[in-house]
Amino acid sequence: MEYRPVRVSDLIREINKDIYLPAIQREFVWKPEKVARLFDSIMGDFPIGSFLFWKLKLENKDKWPIYEFIRAFDDESPHNPSANLAGITRDITLVLDGQQRITSLYLGLKGSYRYFYYRWKKTRLYLNLLKAPIPDEENPEDLTYEFAFREDETSDKNMEGEQLWYLVGRILDHEDAEDAKANVKDELGELTDDQRDTANKLIGRLHSRIHTVLVGNYYEEHDQNPEKVLQIFVRANSAGQSLEYSDLLLATATAKWESRDARQEIHQFTDSINEFGNGYKFGKDFVLKASLYLTEDLPIQYKVKNFTRPNLAKIEANWDTIKESLTTTVRLMARFGFSAKNIVAPLGVLPIALFVMKQASKSFDTSSSESDAVAQVALRRWFIFGTLKNAFGSSSDTTLTRLRDILQNCDTSSSFPADDLYQSLEIEPHLNDAEIERILGHQYQGRYTYLVLSLLYPDRDWKNAVFHEDHIFPQSEFQVRKLRKRGYDEPKVEAYMERFNTLCNLELLTDTENMSKSATPFDQWLTTRDADFRKRHMIPELDSYTFDDFLEFTEARTQMISDALRNL
Repeated sequence: MEYRPVRVSDLIREINKDIYLPAIQREFVWKPEKVARLFDSIMGDFPIGSFLFWKLKLENKDKWPIYEFIRAFDDESPHNPSANLAGITRDITLVLDGQQRITSLYLGLKGSYRYFYYRWKKTRLYLNLLKAPIPDEENPEDLTYEFAFREDETSDKNMEGEQLWYLVGRILDHEDAEDAKANVKDELGELTDDQRDTANKLIGRLHSRIHTVLVGNYYEEHDQNPEKVLQIFVRANSAGQSLEYSDLLLATATAKWESRDARQEIHQFTDSINEFGNGYKFGKDFVLKASLYLTEDLPIQYKVKNFTRPNLAKIEANWDTIKESLTTTVRLMARFGFSAKNIVAPLGVLPIALFVMKQASKSFDTSSSESDAVAQVALRRWFIFGTLKNAFGSSSDTTLTRLRDILQNCDTSSSFPADDLYQSLEIEPHLNDAEIERILGHQYQGRYTYLVLSLLYPDRDWKNAVFHEDHIFPQSEFQVRKLRKRGYDEPKVEAYMERFNTLCNLELLTDTENMSKSATPFDQWLTTRDADFRKRHMIPELDSYTFDDFLEFTEARTQMISDALRNL
């Protein structure tokens, strides 16, 4: 394998002209701080790794979906635009490994980065010319130079030290370092000699690292066999940020859909369903898996061999129905109080989506007909028990196929076949004492905690509020030192510490309630609440709610929660 050296300016000059991205690449995910660290590494002569390119021959360029590098990154819409290669009559280069770094270089030198921090900001990369580089040998991870994404060059009053912000992209305008220095001469006029010296040194160093120094190496693959290219890509990226398998499959899907851009369709649809209710985190993998699951006669194993041209043609023909069914299902789950916080096994949603699809009704989630209402209650209970009993934990293809067979072969027009599905999962539609005891041990912000808490609020409006897990008795008081200072003996200290972070001391408050409560002692907070607060949050009736009553409180509330779980 022959690696060739490359300059930053060489890469920048060829981006979106000769260098593009294949659809198998994930989207740009680096945060501004990581981009700044890359430029700091270049300035400090640290290695930034090698790149892996694929030289795609002219006759094959129409066989692969190809995308541009992002010119102006926007956190609200991070998708790469399709490349228009109609007028290109030469071989092109696709990046198999190094996309995040190359995109970062491009954004830092020629683009912009829009992100949200208290408000939306459209920023560009700047270098503080007055911060002399002083390497910290004790903290080598600290940045040596001061790069930052900023809205403009105005000094920041909240920052310490002297500031003169230089737009990094200006360095591309000058072939010679002395010209770059001359270009900032007027801006340095009122500085001290030492400051001018620092600024000129940084300008010169930046120029050499962008225009002269060979900062990295690249290897160019020339094999045109797509299977080998996919293998190379997987191996090259196995040590980097994890990829959704869909990022590989979308390349195949996009090339084989006849009338739609599969990548764009799936991106946009995934974004749309994630906005329902209090928000979801369904990934592209979920949507592609659903496409297999909801299309008749297709295998559901998530393998490249199942995304053949005939199978993808079936998915494309069924795409509108898939979207409609998933949309209705996710809206329904939002009505039930489910969100990203308590759908811990997303693939468990697929059998519900198949049932919804067989109803052939866009309004099933809002239907109030007797049969639909009965079905909604049944499927909600089935999903809850399946989740609590970890029936979807592995979400094996065998389990999902078995459930699909039941739904496809029974009459779902009359009712949701809950009993058959329970039997298939080998679970009972109730919780036994051992299961309840296990559930009661769930810790604050654990995998199932939000789900269990949400079940204790059957009449809550989940659509119009954001809810937080909250410690009823503030967690700040549960420190061994503080408990001993109160005069508690060791068994009591141990009991307090054992219980404070479990369900018996947790509730769901709205975001505004939680912020106003903060660390207020519970007995004081309770006096400020409305008459239904205790009933709403399962607060037991006690004579006192001081911190000294915590153990009595948790024993009584544990019993209330246990009873509620038995009665699900």
